[in-house]
Amino acid sequence: MKSAALGITPLTPAPTPKSAQLAGYPSKDDFHMPWYKISLAVLLPFSLLAVTAATTYADSPKTASTAAETSKKPADTDQSTEDRTKGVVERKSSEASIAKGDITFDDLKFDIEKDAAFEKSALTPDVKRLDGIKVKLRGYILPSTLFKDTDIDQFVLVRDNQECCFGPGAALFDCVIVEMLPGRTTDFVTRPVTVEGKFKIDTEKYKYPGGKGPGGASHFAIFKIEGMNVK
Repeated sequence: MKSAALGITPLTPAPTPKSAQLAGYPSKDDFHMPWYKISLAVLLPFSLLAVTAATTYADSPKTASTAAETSKKPADTDQSTEDRTKGVVERKSSEASIAKGDITFDDLKFDIEKDAAFEKSALTPDVKRLDGIKVKLRGYILPSTLFKDTDIDQFVLVRDNQECCFGPGAALFDCVIVEMLPGRTTDFVTRPVTVEGKFKIDTEKYKYPGGKGPGGASHFAIFKIEGMNVK
C-alpha cells in the first residue's frame, strides 16, 4: 500500500554533510564575504565555548585544591629534557634547504602570544626573508574551512591535523592561507600534503573586522602561499 493512500508523508533522507559543512550550515555562496571569514564565523562559537568551559574548570574549587597539592610535590629531577619537551622539537630548515625553498612551519615562528595583537616589528629577519620566494611547505588541509571536497582553490594549511591551528586560540604562525593560482585546484585528503608556490607576508588582508578579534587578537593569519601545486 502506498504511503500517500494512508495520508503519510514519506521521509526525505537528510543530506550527507561535506567534510566541513554540516546540514543546515550556510554555504559559501550564501554570503557576500571571503570564504575564510565565513570559516571563522563557523569556528568562533565553538572556540568561545571551549574557552568558557576551560575557564569554568580552572576556577572550580576542586581544580584549585588539586593545583595547590601539586605545587607542594618536589620536582622530578630525574625526568630528562627530552621527556619534558616531547612533541615540541623544532625542525627549522638548514640554509641549504631554504635556498631550495624547502621550509617548515618552524621557519615561520616569531615571538607572539596566542590571541595577541600582531605588530610588524615582531617578525624576525629569518621570517621576512621568505617573503616573495618560491617555497614548498608540508602540512595538513584544515577540513573545517572547506565547502567542498574536490576542485578546491582556497584553503588553510596548518601545522598538524588536530584542528587547533587556525582562528581563536591558535598561534598566528601555525597556519598559512593557500590561494591557488587561476586554473589550479586540489582535492581534500587527510594525509599531509606539500604545497608549492610563492610565499607572501600579508599583514592587511587577514585582519579581524575592525582589527579586533577574540582575546585581543588583530589577525587570524598573516602568511599565504600563491599555490602552484599540492602533492
